Amino acid sequence: MGIRDFFSRFSMRGQKLDHQKGRPVTNEIAAVNLQDRWSTYPSAGLTPERLVAILREADGGEISRQAELFEEMEEKDAHLAGILQTRKLAVLSLDYEVMPYADTPQDRQIADFVGNIIFGLDDFEDALLDLLDAIGKGMSVTEIFWEVVDNQAVVTGLRWVNPKKLCFTRSLTPRLLTDQDRYQGIEAPPWKIIYHRYKARSGYDTRAGMLRVVAWMYLFKNYALKDWATFNEVFGMPLRLGKYEPSASQVDRDALVAAIQALGTDAAGVISKSTEIEFVEVSARTSGQNTPYLVMAEFCNREMSKAILGQTLTTDTAGSTGTYSAAQTHNLVRQDLLRADAEALSRTLRAQLIRPLVGFNFGWDKPLPWFRFKYDEEEDLKTLSEVFVNLDKIGYPLTQEHLAERFGLPLPEPGQKLIHAESQTKD
Repeated sequence: MGIRDFFSRFSMRGQKLDHQKGRPVTNEIAAVNLQDRWSTYPSAGLTPERLVAILREADGGEISRQAELFEEMEEKDAHLAGILQTRKLAVLSLDYEVMPYADTPQDRQIADFVGNIIFGLDDFEDALLDLLDAIGKGMSVTEIFWEVVDNQAVVTGLRWVNPKKLCFTRSLTPRLLTDQDRYQGIEAPPWKIIYHRYKARSGYDTRAGMLRVVAWMYLFKNYALKDWATFNEVFGMPLRLGKYEPSASQVDRDALVAAIQALGTDAAGVISKSTEIEFVEVSARTSGQNTPYLVMAEFCNREMSKAILGQTLTTDTAGSTGTYSAAQTHNLVRQDLLRADAEALSRTLRAQLIRPLVGFNFGWDKPLPWFRFKYDEEEDLKTLSEVFVNLDKIGYPLTQEHLAERFGLPLPEPGQKLIHAESQTKD
């Protein structure tokens, strides 16, 4: 048995393929149903005890409630949603390319084939965004839809799989919950899913997401905002103090309470002559000083920004004493995260999408093309030009070709009018 035949029967994970046909699995395994869109809304009335219970469930492999909580966190917290979107779109905005493994005719043929499949997918960039959901949730799964056309295995679509359909109770790798097995799940067929894992730190996949890191900040901020909203309902309003005579009946007392409550909403009330309502102004409540709720909310926002973006200066500028140079330094941290996210996604796509494309169509012993995001940082052309000017002053030999390449400028063609013709004809 040759190498190609061996790998055509067994995947790189040691799982048996369909050796009778030697073809990928074409049927859908993670079918979408109406139940997937319903949620138990675990963030409603979230307390520290309930949060601990949800996280412990995920530690045991049952991640459905954690997935629902993470989804709600992005929906309810505008700051959290914004910084997560910034992290994802930073990668999605990059151009990408498929490059041959080596400069040989066969490697170029393989790269062209893979590139035509990938660039021909209408939903490929949507799939990239879905896979980047692993930054927040720790993992993301996309199902690959295969078809065999003219004896070639091609990918016709990629579809996101709701993390609520994943289960880790029986293994450290994801199993798919289906209508037939809703508790322990089934193991996905080889080369049928793309499983992207965000490895921000060492540990199990169920504890790897950034949303797990900021879950406590979300909870504390949620408490602060609720208390702040309650405080704002009565902020600046005078204290309504009711007084009644000792001889007042219970009916008069109840009427006084109802009148005081009505004054807060209707600004009208009816009381007897034997009772009195006094309005007491509380200057401390109308002094306009900052409330501790705002301080708490801003603290939680900064902690979220640090965890997800690695800095705060590009997201929180109110009251900041940062300078332009400090912002540039913080932006370098973001560039490091961008590069790490892009490289991690590139490795996942190469290992789980490009490998089966090459294996099914060219053989499992063939080298794989490279999938690369173009995340080269832009240079400061002004600073670079000053470097070249100084090099020219000390007599360092420079060529027009090198300068044109570094600055992205076209070389002058014969017959074109030059701005500084004399400098071009000195030699």
